Amino acid sequence: MTARGLEPPLALLAELTHRCPLQCPYCSNPLALERPGRELDTAAWQRVLDEAAALGVLQVHFSGGEPTARRDLDVLIAHAAKRGLYSNLITSGVLIDRARAEAMAVACLDHVQISIQGYAPEAADRVAGYRGAQEKKRAAAAHVRAAGLPLTINAVMHRHNLGELEAVITLAVELGAGRLEVAHVQYYGWGLENRAALMPTRAQLERATEIVAGARERLKGVLTIDYVVPDYYARRPKACMGGWGRRFLNISPSGHVLPCHAAETIPDMHFESVADRPLAEIWRDSAAFQRFRGTEWMPEPCRSCDRREIDWGGCRCQALALAGDAAATDPACALSPHHAALAAAAERESAAPAPDFVYRRMTVPAV
Repeated sequence: MTARGLEPPLALLAELTHRCPLQCPYCSNPLALERPGRELDTAAWQRVLDEAAALGVLQVHFSGGEPTARRDLDVLIAHAAKRGLYSNLITSGVLIDRARAEAMAVACLDHVQISIQGYAPEAADRVAGYRGAQEKKRAAAAHVRAAGLPLTINAVMHRHNLGELEAVITLAVELGAGRLEVAHVQYYGWGLENRAALMPTRAQLERATEIVAGARERLKGVLTIDYVVPDYYARRPKACMGGWGRRFLNISPSGHVLPCHAAETIPDMHFESVADRPLAEIWRDSAAFQRFRGTEWMPEPCRSCDRREIDWGGCRCQALALAGDAAATDPACALSPHHAALAAAAERESAAPAPDFVYRRMTVPAV
């Protein structure tokens, strides 16, 4: 894809911090979490929002870590609104009290997305590595709705909580959510580190799919349900982030601009920083964004596949993690020579006893 034909990104994921009171073992953050001292300051993030709006970005998703750990979050929300950006807060919710919810509403936040780790409080708290998390999340959801903010519940599902899926759907309705994202764990970052502990069986996945289909019909007009399945049981890859460097960009807490949240796992790529170069130039010209943009980079069978401009080759980070080559065909694709090994790994790991979680912490786990 040439710079001349390049469209502006639709969305920016602003990872304000890697600080988080939760320790979820499926977190998509990198294993080497960035320390608070490396985070962009308020003025730098405001400049990023200015540049994003000028570039043509329509949505900003404030994320982390836990974005409410930033004391300047309300300032950044207000600045995004001033620049005409639709703002979504992706949060654990455990730091949101009534005053914080009201302040975010006053700052013109458009939407809140609260994650939950399951239905039963003790089990959910064990996954989060945080005692009392479920109680705080329920309270946060109530504060968000009382402040007049639309609410999405993001339920990350895996082998330990799929038996609660029907109860989770009921909980989303009770909390006043307009949307529920039933998202099976995607195996990047800490999720990849804990893959054997989290991988569901094929039977669990099939049952979950049935439950979601039934709930969509039953709750039509009440709750919209998005459904994200794990690639390990797929036959065709997803168009990861709409295709590398096509519709989305991510900015890390220290300012590195990435085509996706896991891109820094690719070791031989240099990702430029907003501290050193304008965002528009990075989006348009940086070698990292151009590396897998479009179709010219593709090997066979992707290059001649009639889906090449539908899935855009799938996920480069998954190709690296599972095939050892970021330019390989995504092993989620049935045409990949690595697909059978991927499916076998899913079956093997899901059938074995689950090992203990490696919790998300600032220290990197031993290899």
